[in-house]
Amino acid sequence: MDLRQLEYFIYVAELGSFTQAAAVLGVGQPALSRQVRKLEVALRQTLFYRNGRGVRLTEAGKRLLAHGRTIQLQVEHARHDVEDARGTPLGRVIIGFPYAVGRMSSTAFVKAFRHRYPRANLCITEGLTIHLQEWLLAGRIDIALLHDPVPSPSLDIQPIREDDLLLLGYKKHSEAAVVADIPLRRVAELPLIIPCRPHPLRMMVETRLANMGLKPQVALEIDAVATIVNLVAQGEGYAVVTRHAVAISAFKESLQLRRIIGPRMSSVLALATSSERPLTTLVHRTKELLLEQLAAPQA
Repeated sequence: MDLRQLEYFIYVAELGSFTQAAAVLGVGQPALSRQVRKLEVALRQTLFYRNGRGVRLTEAGKRLLAHGRTIQLQVEHARHDVEDARGTPLGRVIIGFPYAVGRMSSTAFVKAFRHRYPRANLCITEGLTIHLQEWLLAGRIDIALLHDPVPSPSLDIQPIREDDLLLLGYKKHSEAAVVADIPLRRVAELPLIIPCRPHPLRMMVETRLANMGLKPQVALEIDAVATIVNLVAQGEGYAVVTRHAVAISAFKESLQLRRIIGPRMSSVLALATSSERPLTTLVHRTKELLLEQLAAPQA
């Protein structure tokens, strides 16, 4: 196996076609096919099921793809880490933001990053905490910002701040307009629009209510934060969110937040990196910048 063969394999796997991969790579399709075939011979495994419409991965191919992405990332990190010895962080860092935090904070962070590290490249992706944690473990991203992450020996997790969890409701609901706070016991009586299991927020709400001998009334299961907020704004139910979820909404004038009490509920925003892979200078510096930007609660 060599790195060129691995690169060709990854492009074919991701595009699902030798023809498209050859066009993107700028190589002839016969040469591409030969290199992938050499890789299969070296591994003594068939990596693709081939048909007239393209290719799909075999089980061996799926396993190699997971390793291949990590290998590519580590080779890139090794090269840039050696170059960092000249004193200026170089290379690329990939950060995963939760949706609401990303839309609230990523613009200011990008500006600060470009000012501080003009020779480095930044890639930002957004997703649910559960997906960001999976991508971090798989080596697809370098840093993840996670809500209430599940501890793992494979991750170094550093809490950044704690945000109150609030009940989000439609302003025209007379009850929501009058009462400032709401006991958690009352939240169990309301139709909730809530993420699917095993989203950390869903698990937290269910666990807290179970400790009181209660269960939530689940009206809708939605994983997209923006969609949850939009549905609440249309009077379809209530949601448990942080303040950031409303700040990015175009309907915030028709929404009202109420503090949950008895007990208070909060969500921890944490910064996570892999404990199993060495971090480049750029990743270390990017972590420091994220902490500077996000440590203080935002209004």
